[in-house]
Amino acid sequence: MDTSKSLEILKMAILMERKGHAFYNQVAKTTQSQDIKTVFETMAKEEIMHEKFLSDTFKAIQKENKIVALSLPKQEDAFSGLILTEKIKKEINAASYEAAAISAAIDMESNAIKVYAEFAQKANSKEEKELFEWLSNWERSHHQILIEMDKELKEAIWYDNQFWPF
Repeated sequence: MDTSKSLEILKMAILMERKGHAFYNQVAKTTQSQDIKTVFETMAKEEIMHEKFLSDTFKAIQKENKIVALSLPKQEDAFSGLILTEKIKKEINAASYEAAAISAAIDMESNAIKVYAEFAQKANSKEEKELFEWLSNWERSHHQILIEMDKELKEAIWYDNQFWPF
């Protein structure tokens, strides 16, 4: 990829992170559950970190006319301990705003993973490939916690409503 293409991709990536931040921040502000609020606040903060990193990378490419060796931040496990507790399960039901937000967030993260993975495959430089693989993996960590939350929520709803056939 030439630098103009890299810059266009980074612009799109920055916008994706902004949209993610806006969505996660809105869910955090709207939810009645303090635990769900914490999960979405954490995700919103991570989207801000991603956006800053992408913006810094964008500026560096503009200055150097290439992707320079990147110092990729270590991916913290911000979600350790943020599990779907029994308390949260009771606060959320299948038709709730929070359940819908979790589903929407899964879709957003799936799209981000796909987009970043495609960019990594099209990369012309080692640094460019590393950047987009790193972003794809980071979004994958968000996706995994959301999938787990959704799975546990569905199981709780099925159990509470006696949907299981046995």
